[in-house]
Amino acid sequence: MARIQIPLDVLTSRLNIQDRFAGFRNTSLSSRFANMRPISEFLDFKRLSKPENFGEVQSRVNYNLGTFSSNYALVFVLLSIYALITNPLLLFDIILLVGGLWLLGRLGGQDLTIGTFHATSSQLYTGLLVTCGLLFLIASPFTTVLWLIGASGVVIIGHASLMDKPIDEAFSGEAV
Repeated sequence: MARIQIPLDVLTSRLNIQDRFAGFRNTSLSSRFANMRPISEFLDFKRLSKPENFGEVQSRVNYNLGTFSSNYALVFVLLSIYALITNPLLLFDIILLVGGLWLLGRLGGQDLTIGTFHATSSQLYTGLLVTCGLLFLIASPFTTVLWLIGASGVVIIGHASLMDKPIDEAFSGEAV
């Protein structure tokens, strides 16, 4: 049976994915949110329309991902916060891990002695790792991450494909 060859470079070159992610690596967090578009422009219902064909969808997505990238990053952050709030066990596990590592770091590598109980820093780190590891598996983090990918993809790609370009941008690509 012949292998099926999927030309991934054709798909990724049309969407210009590599250049999009290069911008995320080169910008700081404050400058990322400095060019955020106003909410009235981001949620302009007058510009919502159904694209006529797939070429128009690609054109809209390319334009809107560049224009509203900071807004989309904020949407992703808000969906991440929502995912953590609706999964309290995962939130508790993350807080327990960060707090435990902070407290163990404050010990400075010394052993913990409480009354007759004595534990080395290695035992404390192992106990924290086992406890948080088991809670992590119970808290279904993979389901949360997959939900976050799906929800942000639907919201961001849906918005980018339905939001029409402004009138002045729509005619800038056409030859006169």
